[in-house]
Amino acid sequence: MNVAHEHLHGLDRDRVIAVVEPVLRAHNVDGVELVWRTDRAGWVLELTVERPGSTLPGAGVTIDLCSEISRDLSAALDVADVIDARYSLQVGSPGLERSLYRLDDYRRFAGQKAKLRLRESVDGQRVILGLLSGLDDDGQAVVVQTDRGTLNLAFSEIESAHLVFDWNKGEPRARGRKPQRASDHGRKARASRRSK
Repeated sequence: MNVAHEHLHGLDRDRVIAVVEPVLRAHNVDGVELVWRTDRAGWVLELTVERPGSTLPGAGVTIDLCSEISRDLSAALDVADVIDARYSLQVGSPGLERSLYRLDDYRRFAGQKAKLRLRESVDGQRVILGLLSGLDDDGQAVVVQTDRGTLNLAFSEIESAHLVFDWNKGEPRARGRKPQRASDHGRKARASRRSK
């Protein structure tokens, strides 16, 4: 088990991961993002989690689960003493507009709309909005249904991608941001804890 996307610049990555992974396993969740960053209040270690194999972003990730993970991870990080700075720990769901990091994400979220930013233009477009149709027969290219037809994109051609959701209709759309507050309606569940 590992985390799909990490940005731990300034921390000992291997030591942090060695503390995080057992906590993820204990709570039966996968790590989506683990990011060390600053905000107005100072340093933040942000962890987003999801249930293994879930095809609905955020399914099964509740505020209570995030609080439990935050409590256990905070204690484990304090015992391991892997972060010298004063920081906040935030644990949450990646949200309905979850970023897609791995090839398997495109297979798992087939049937949902996504926005893909390409490294180079394809048919004059660098940004593609369409319905994910999984992977090609070889499992190496992402298949996307667009208003211009079906595209097979090599994973290496994709710079970044995320699911899109229509907050007004409750279905995918072209614009929107992932939410920042927790609720029971698919918004990002989040628990925060101050450490050190």
